[in-house]
Amino acid sequence: RESDHRAWTPVSYTVTRQNATVQGLTEGKAYFFRIAAENIIGMGPFTETTKEIVIRDPITVPDRPEDLEVKAVTKNSVTLTWNPPKYNGGSDITMYVLESRLIGKEKFHRVTKEKMLDRKYTVEGLKEGDTYEYRVSACNIVGQGKPSFCTKPITCKDEIAPPTLDLDFRDKLIVRVGEAFSLTGRYSGKPAPKVTWLKDDIVVKENDRTKIKTTPTTLCLGILKSVREDSGKYCVTVENSTGSRKGFCQVNVVDRPSPPVGPVIFDEVHKDHMVVSWKPPLDDGGSEITNYIIEKKDAHRDLWMPVTSATVKTTCKIPKLLEGREYQIRIYAENLYGISDPLISDEMKAKDRFRVPDAPEQPIIKDVTKDSAVVVWNKPYDGGKPITNYIVEKKETMATRWVRVTKDPIFPSTQFKVPDLLEGCQYEFRVSAENEIGVGDPSPPSKPIFARDPIAKPSPPVNPEAVDKTKNSVDLSWQPPRHDGNGKIIGYLVEYQKVGDEEWKKANLTADSCPETKYKVTGLTEGLTYKFRVKAVNAAGESEPAYVPDPVEVKDRLEPPELILDANMAREQHVKAGDTLRLSAVIKGVPFPKVSWKKEDLEVSPKADIEVTGVGSKLEIRNTVHEDGGIYSLTVENPAGSKTVSVKVVVLDKPGPPRNLQISEVRSDSCYLTWMQPEDDGGSVITNYVVERKDVASAQWVAISSSSKKRSHMAKYLIEGTQYLFRVAAENQFGRGPYVETTKPIKAIDPLHPPGPPKNLHHVDVDKTEVSLVWNRPDRDGGAEITGYLVEYQEDGTDEWIKFQTVPMLDCVVTGL
Repeated sequence: RESDHRAWTPVSYTVTRQNATVQGLTEGKAYFFRIAAENIIGMGPFTETTKEIVIRDPITVPDRPEDLEVKAVTKNSVTLTWNPPKYNGGSDITMYVLESRLIGKEKFHRVTKEKMLDRKYTVEGLKEGDTYEYRVSACNIVGQGKPSFCTKPITCKDEIAPPTLDLDFRDKLIVRVGEAFSLTGRYSGKPAPKVTWLKDDIVVKENDRTKIKTTPTTLCLGILKSVREDSGKYCVTVENSTGSRKGFCQVNVVDRPSPPVGPVIFDEVHKDHMVVSWKPPLDDGGSEITNYIIEKKDAHRDLWMPVTSATVKTTCKIPKLLEGREYQIRIYAENLYGISDPLISDEMKAKDRFRVPDAPEQPIIKDVTKDSAVVVWNKPYDGGKPITNYIVEKKETMATRWVRVTKDPIFPSTQFKVPDLLEGCQYEFRVSAENEIGVGDPSPPSKPIFARDPIAKPSPPVNPEAVDKTKNSVDLSWQPPRHDGNGKIIGYLVEYQKVGDEEWKKANLTADSCPETKYKVTGLTEGLTYKFRVKAVNAAGESEPAYVPDPVEVKDRLEPPELILDANMAREQHVKAGDTLRLSAVIKGVPFPKVSWKKEDLEVSPKADIEVTGVGSKLEIRNTVHEDGGIYSLTVENPAGSKTVSVKVVVLDKPGPPRNLQISEVRSDSCYLTWMQPEDDGGSVITNYVVERKDVASAQWVAISSSSKKRSHMAKYLIEGTQYLFRVAAENQFGRGPYVETTKPIKAIDPLHPPGPPKNLHHVDVDKTEVSLVWNRPDRDGGAEITGYLVEYQEDGTDEWIKFQTVPMLDCVVTGL
């Protein structure tokens, strides 16, 4: 019975021997057997086999392996292959034993200790120049079989053979899109060559569609579902140390062309026909365009009507149109492999009436500099006639008049570089198209732009330095950057770093808080040392930092006062009366000095405005008068010392009145005036004197001299007997001063002399106490009527004459003698 069945099957009923042959068994199955003896009485009990028996042929060791071959030999290795034995001895091969014998030795030695089932093995670690024989044996569960026949003696050395290449493809291959293609061939060479595939000099890499298969003797490049991009020059290179071989194939994956390139241009539009043109397809599908198929359609119908399919040019006349109807044109490209997708035109009305082009869309402005800009626009509808020129105009944003930027034609380009812009001005631009009918409407104005160079980040500030310090602050100063990046410097960022720290802290958070080239960094700690740096900022961003050369220790310093005089104190100051006097100086010193102003060592006038700032002081007097002139001094003082400077101030005004006006040499028609220079010449040289006279009976003064530079004048043309008053004023470049006037009038008469002595004085009567005298008139009266006679007497023996009286007549009685 079978081991997995319970039912027994009889084998024989007439066996008289003590053995039997059981036939009809299935190889590989397990069976149990039993035997019973039988006599005439009957059948005795069965005796069973104790173990199942598996039916199979008897097992022996395997036959010897076959076809032991040497596949590769190098200077230090040998590669061998073999086939299994024809008969495995009735049991599976469990391993192979590879043995070698060095020529000159007697014994074979096992090559590997590990169990080997592969029928290929590379023996490594051999010595160059040694010669070996190899054999291989197969093993099963019974044991090791006979060895194979030995190989021929093999000497360890590199085998060299230049590459060979035998290709199955020609120089050119044409493939339809979507089809697969392969490039195959055979190669050889020792050492084994390296196989490389290239397409258009770029290494081909495997992907979902590209497969590369290389065996020791064959090579293959396969591409599935080819596309147009697979077209190119393919190259296979087989290379080893002895040389290389190359094979080439120009693969052209062909397809129907891509659509013609639009837009469809209506070169001519008439009431019954149109002429259209287009551009060839970007991709001809790898095959020359054989023809174009042109169709037309009424825009209000769905039926496309053929026009022609025989044209090879990129222009076509569309005939048999109905006037006033709108049409669309459809164009296909065709080659040997099919028809492209269509290019469909815009709608166009069949009509004879042409018009000027439409207005272009709003132009775009780019590449703006300080004196130029590039205007770019799209081509508008040409009105049925080809556009022959574009007109570009500009205007300043606040102006109203548009100006053409050039008289030269602009076509076919749809952009133009506008020159001669004024830097900083804001401009707008517009474009009009022109055809043979006329000039179309202008486009909407462009967005306004300023003519200025593009803004870049500025260069760093120049020469930053610490100019002052206190116990908690440092004053920094620097110069503007050499390059502002074509943008206004918004301000500066100041940063400081405590020596030893890595972090830079901002002294000001925004650049506009420091627009000037100086900054006072506050909040510092006394006694510590800090580093400082400054960045310039414009609209494009921050510059690289400029560093203060040396660290600064924060502490108070003591400096004696120093005065830097402004121009208004550097020399004697002349101020015109009524103007404003300004005296100022820059003051330095730590701590900041105390400031005091003096005039002639006295306090200055209360009308003076004195201003003291952290860097200097200014004295200002408005509406100056002559009395404001004098010596002004400025004194600055601090614990380190003091300093004083002085300046003489002259208030320029009209001169004062002349002094000591005198009149002499009075005649009947003239008199002589003299005077002295005014005490105050007004700070300017006396240029001339003005002399005037007035009749006492008149109210009007009459000038008799206005250009005299002398301090005297002869007043002529007086009227005899008239009384006159005179006055004199001095003049300088600032005007005429006050007059000095004679205190009393003078009369225009010739000068008078004393009369001559009376003649023929004698007495006519004598008494004891009186004498009667008579005399005659003198010979001359001195130029005037004699008003009286003075009578004197003298006692005899004395020298003194005693006045008696003055009498008007020619006689007198002297009494009291």
